[in-house]
Amino acid sequence: MCLLLGATGVGKTLLVKRLQKLSSPDGAGDLGEPPPTRPTVGTNLTDIMAQRKITIRELGGCMGPIWSSYYGNCRSLLFMMDASNPTQLSVSCVQLLGLLSAEQLAEASVLILFNKIDLPCYMTMEEIKSLIRLPDIIACAKQNITMAEISAWKGTGLAGVLRWLQDTHRTNS
Repeated sequence: MCLLLGATGVGKTLLVKRLQKLSSPDGAGDLGEPPPTRPTVGTNLTDIMAQRKITIRELGGCMGPIWSSYYGNCRSLLFMMDASNPTQLSVSCVQLLGLLSAEQLAEASVLILFNKIDLPCYMTMEEIKSLIRLPDIIACAKQNITMAEISAWKGTGLAGVLRWLQDTHRTNS
């Protein structure tokens, strides 16, 4: 199981829909127009075919207080931040610290996604790392942590996310 977490409105649902399309037999080419999404209230389960079936459980941002109820069989964690919203970064940082300190997630591989890099006002990964002192956070974490800049809207970086999922779930069989 892969958990997909992040604050409300960071683009989690669109990411899952795009990864599903990208991993489908006809998804190797153009992703096409972004599909419509609505805020997730509750949880969505989506199967991605990445050499083997990987189930992604997306939890709505509003469910933050009960995320820990879903840590049980989590093998990997996608944590999404909105790179275009500096005011939301402190909330995302607190959420990330909580996730990385959770004992049930100590063995999970973590991919931190900086989404919305297609927007003109986005902050680079280096700017965000500096602002929230991410190198210090990572140094104290038990997990193996990777980071990527993506645009779920345009599809930028999504092939790398799919590769990360494949590699993570191949080695964690």
